[in-house]
Amino acid sequence: MSFLRASLLFSFVLVLLLLLVQSHPLFSYPSPMNCTDTTRLCTSFLAFKLRPNQTLAVIESMFDVLPNDITVEESSDGLNYLFIRKNCSCLRTTMQYATNTTFTVRSNEGFVNDLAFDAYDGLAFLLPNTSRRAKVGAVVSLRLFCGCSSGLWNYLLSYVMKDGDSVQSLASRFGVSMDSIEQVNGIEDPDNVTVGALYHIPLNSVPGEPYPLENDSPPTPVPSPIPSPTVDSFSGDQQNHKDHMPYGWIAGGVGIGLALIVLSIVVCISLRLSNCFTQAERSHTKDRDDKVSHKFHILRKPSFCCASGRYVCCKSQDVKQTNGESSNCQTTTPKALGTNVFDMEKPVVFTYDEIFSATDGFSESGLLGHGTYGSVYYALLRDQEVAIKRMTATKTKEFMAEMKVLCKVHHTNLVELIGYAATDDELFLIYEYAQKGSLRNHLHDPHNKDHTPLSWIMRVQIALDAARGLEYIHEHTKTHYVHRDIKTSNILLDGTFRAKISDFGLAKLVGKKDT
Repeated sequence: MSFLRASLLFSFVLVLLLLLVQSHPLFSYPSPMNCTDTTRLCTSFLAFKLRPNQTLAVIESMFDVLPNDITVEESSDGLNYLFIRKNCSCLRTTMQYATNTTFTVRSNEGFVNDLAFDAYDGLAFLLPNTSRRAKVGAVVSLRLFCGCSSGLWNYLLSYVMKDGDSVQSLASRFGVSMDSIEQVNGIEDPDNVTVGALYHIPLNSVPGEPYPLENDSPPTPVPSPIPSPTVDSFSGDQQNHKDHMPYGWIAGGVGIGLALIVLSIVVCISLRLSNCFTQAERSHTKDRDDKVSHKFHILRKPSFCCASGRYVCCKSQDVKQTNGESSNCQTTTPKALGTNVFDMEKPVVFTYDEIFSATDGFSESGLLGHGTYGSVYYALLRDQEVAIKRMTATKTKEFMAEMKVLCKVHHTNLVELIGYAATDDELFLIYEYAQKGSLRNHLHDPHNKDHTPLSWIMRVQIALDAARGLEYIHEHTKTHYVHRDIKTSNILLDGTFRAKISDFGLAKLVGKKDT
């Protein structure tokens, strides 16, 4: 009988503990505001506590906003809270107010839900499709808490309660009454608020002040003035020069030094030219009998045939190219690259070891996708976020086409080429990283792919950006090009959804009469 009583008591205690745990979770997440009108659209604000080293560009990317959508609350110790203006709407699926944004994952550790919740300081919804392992470079679609006023106030500000906050302090801080905060949030006891919970602050005016753009760049140090020499010291220096400066020795030394420098330059140029012609003659003799290799050897290390540093100089017209055509200088670059590919700017040459290390051995976690001519990986290369296109050596023609265009053409609506690398079997092109991925991902079933749907305003802006990029290469470059492969997967979006045209593997040089 005692055993039965003990079992019943144990069961009762266990059930009670389970109920307590369920009703008081260890970590409570904020709840969104419910709504009924799915056609409702309003302007709302989100309060976000600025963290160290977060720049304006980072905030714009996190919330998908422009600089004029951000205001700031200044405190005695500098920037404190940012107020982000977002359009808020009622979701048909959950009947809750929310606004969309995209989140770029920066770590391979943990889960996307946890990283997003921490990054947005409790302002992000917990979506089922974000409870997965984190993957660096992945762009995830998120919903943020927002609210629309019933008409008594102009705006609602979403605010996550912090330690030390109270209804009274918030009312004083934002210049509203305690009653209005209690009414909007259904607070019965103003002394009983939950840290980490979401509250809405009713406002009649835009909170904060415009973001101080000058804070994003460090101030230029003012050089200290150089003291002017006195008349006495100047006279003394002149006298010392007259007494101690052997002008004859100085003139003679300068003359000898200049002569040695000129002689060294002449000898260096002669040796380089001699070596270049010797290598060209050897290649010419060897190619008469041997079949030409299709492997791409010439870009593993930079070698130059002349003192100017350009891929020019060798004049032999009989040296074979890797595809069987003649080339001006087989020892440096194939003919497909041309003699003036780097006329505007030479890209940075990276080593294979750098590429391999930055991509973590071409790990699947950093794979952004597969393009027409190779795979694209996210990487942090020399402290810069980049996208690396990996191609086989059989794609030399496409590799050269991109190099020839992007080394000469620079425009805000064209993806920027940073550098390249190559081995016997593989070619690599390193581009600037587009945080929002391709336009295709945002047009075709974006919700299931964790991407932000595009508003019509954003779509028009992207179309204009793409048109400007094409107009530039068609009309405003010294030599005109046509892309020949424009599609939504080749239009990339940066952190503020501005478009950049990519993938110039099929680009073709055209004359004015062809355009």
